[in-house]
Amino acid sequence: MPQADHAVLTHGLTKRFGSRNAVDGVDLAVPTGSVFGFLGPNGSGKTTTIRMLLGLISATSGDVAVLGERMPDRWATVLPRVGALVEGPGFAPYLSGAANLHRLDSADGRADGRTRSGRIADALDRVGLTAAAGKAVKAYSLGMKQRLGLANALLRPRELLVLDEPTNGLDPQGTREVRSLVRSFAGDGTTVFVSSHLLAEIEQLCSHVGVMRAGRIVAQGTLDELRGHDHPVARILTPDTGAAARVLTERGLVPQLPEAAGGELSAPLPEGLSPESLVAGLVAAGVRVRGFRVDEPSLEERFVALTGEGFDVES
Repeated sequence: MPQADHAVLTHGLTKRFGSRNAVDGVDLAVPTGSVFGFLGPNGSGKTTTIRMLLGLISATSGDVAVLGERMPDRWATVLPRVGALVEGPGFAPYLSGAANLHRLDSADGRADGRTRSGRIADALDRVGLTAAAGKAVKAYSLGMKQRLGLANALLRPRELLVLDEPTNGLDPQGTREVRSLVRSFAGDGTTVFVSSHLLAEIEQLCSHVGVMRAGRIVAQGTLDELRGHDHPVARILTPDTGAAARVLTERGLVPQLPEAAGGELSAPLPEGLSPESLVAGLVAAGVRVRGFRVDEPSLEERFVALTGEGFDVES
């Protein structure tokens, strides 16, 4: 089952609690080097899946391979190569940020004590916490704790990062910084697995997406593949809706007319027809075009279609 071109690979992964399947036959494929967004409504099974990937709980049935090794059998060789921030960071509140990292790194039997201070300083600098390194964690905001959790994940080189809601509690500037960090991880060759309920964030951040619903994977692939089920929609604002509809129909489009005379009509834009040529055809036919735009199919619309739920849900 393990394959070098996938950082995470599962087959038939199932976790049963009593008579209920929290995770039901999940086949998950996370390409090596990707930024993989893991989406799903509350109770869909995302967190349970992540726990099984990391060997924190055992599967009822199915197979898991992480970094080419079977889990949980090979956890001792796999987990040192994985950094994780799952369900929010937990730190000793009365210790400073730097002291917390020192404590956690000291507990890692594989960590080199001779390089500890330098690695901690580098990790804090990378997440923008150098100035707050000496402050007690109890004085940290939630966003600062998230950054400290990321710093902990970066204390050693990692081949895979598993991040659960990494921008939780961050202001817009902090969100942009974390987004830049995640991209830099991927640029260094690290595979990043991001669980989030923020679809706009996933669209800006991830190269691949998996969507869960009721314990099952209902879609996965590249962002373009998930959006590709729907065509972009051309929207034309014109007082000449009848004439515009005739032009669209002649070009093979299926226009939807506004209820009132004049206004905006829309039509799915078929592959191979450029917006520029469509506008030129409308103008050539004497249609007065007051506005024109193309709405790309969004991940939010696809998510709602797959899960039957809105996008802003807890993970």
